Amino acid sequence: QVHLVESGGGLVQPGGSLRLSCVVSGRIFAINTMGWYRQAPGKERELVASRTNTGYTNYGDSVKGRFAISIDNSKNTVYLQMNNLKPEDTAVYYCRYTDSGPDIYWGQGTQVTVSS
Repeated sequence: QVHLVESGGGLVQPGGSLRLSCVVSGRIFAINTMGWYRQAPGKERELVASRTNTGYTNYGDSVKGRFAISIDNSKNTVYLQMNNLKPEDTAVYYCRYTDSGPDIYWGQGTQVTVSS
């Protein structure tokens, strides 16, 4: 089992910044992929950013150049730095863990609201 706990969401004005955190615990394998996804009301869950254990990163087109994913292995924590936030970034943000096994693990989500 792998457990993911997100934090850092909240209300921010357009143009502002937030940093989300995801603490990972449990049976973590060295070869894995960590990711951030989001889901807005009435929309499907979509990829925001992902990072493999080798450092390869992938970003959704709408966040490229504004968001950055990073990992602090000493703290078992994945971060999502979000800059220049826009109202369309409003969503519940979820942390995700996968490895070579068949299971996908999700956190409980954290709400991000961008509004003036």
